[in-house]
Amino acid sequence: MKTRYHERFIKEDLSTKMVFIGGPRQVGKTTLAQKIARGYDSYEYLNWDRRHDKQIIINEMWLPEARLIIFDELHKFDHWKSHIKGIWDTRKHNEQIMVTGSSRLDIFRRGGDSLMGRYHYYRLHPFTLAEIENQFVSQNAFPEKPPVLEFSRNGSNLDSLLQFGGFPEPFLNQSLRVLRRWQNERFERIFREDIRDTENIVNLSKLELLGALMPKRVASTLSLNSLAQDIDVSPSTIIKWIDLLCRNYYIFKVPPYHHRLERALKKEAKYYLWDWSEIMDEGARFENLIASHLMKYCDFYYDVFGIKAKLHFIRDREKREVDFLITWDNEPWMLVECKLSKPKKVNAMKYYANKLKVDNRFVVTKSDRYDYVDKNHVRVIPAKRFLMALI
Repeated sequence: MKTRYHERFIKEDLSTKMVFIGGPRQVGKTTLAQKIARGYDSYEYLNWDRRHDKQIIINEMWLPEARLIIFDELHKFDHWKSHIKGIWDTRKHNEQIMVTGSSRLDIFRRGGDSLMGRYHYYRLHPFTLAEIENQFVSQNAFPEKPPVLEFSRNGSNLDSLLQFGGFPEPFLNQSLRVLRRWQNERFERIFREDIRDTENIVNLSKLELLGALMPKRVASTLSLNSLAQDIDVSPSTIIKWIDLLCRNYYIFKVPPYHHRLERALKKEAKYYLWDWSEIMDEGARFENLIASHLMKYCDFYYDVFGIKAKLHFIRDREKREVDFLITWDNEPWMLVECKLSKPKKVNAMKYYANKLKVDNRFVVTKSDRYDYVDKNHVRVIPAKRFLMALI
């Protein structure tokens, strides 16, 4: 069983606060929680979906010697926040508590949070190249400044990761049959269980159509009016539904960066899939894979250290565009462009790098034939090397 990338930080946090683990369906949250639990002399795993466990949770009748209690799918209980708050505040044996769940566990944080100060929240992402090969960077101390990326290793699993995605079941099976069936089942569970149970959607079939159209819309700014016409709903409904798909971990948003850039786009955003294996276009799938790696990198530093690392893209009215910009504590830090092969020109990257004073400039290629620094100080580097320097 693979060691997940923030496992040791979760163990440390459990000694002082509750730990909540959220993320997409079937990304490995329960597996991670149970792996951590095996390091305890005694633990209790309770799933709200099991009738027997439900009674134990309501009546608080778990084993008194349990040093760790895992509550899975607890957010399906209407009064779960006040219930878990009472459990934490009245513990008799100083037991540690972990709560796992998918979309609905994250939704409550957007409103009034009665649990503030009692928990740390982690987002679990799919496998990435460095994590698959157990070579992800181990950050031991608080980073006072952005880390220096080291490109000393090559990843051997890039092609498999592109084809099968980063979710454990399809990736570990390496089977197209398993992948296709898994994709269908995951889509149905997101739209017909998660969303149906948390939102009052009148026309679920049209929302499913929006989800089916998204794999063809990644890697470019999203035209809400075009989508509204294709699905025959209003643009305001499309905006609401896009946000819903983000909250339910089907897609994630990459907003434009416009600070200190007079003619940069400010409203249109890009959206990418959590499961890039659904994308048929080779270039879009590769860009989505890079976006997922960079988003995981940003979320890691925010969840573990509280550092505001954020992922953006840049585009202005002259159509100069760079695929990704990472800001570190609100300051531009790294520019990344995705190419299947050797880039013909890097004029946009040069322009924005000079404008924003960014020294870290990368063109990441699917091809492994090119690795050099050009006259504009842009590092052209194979993805199998670049991604191994991340989380």
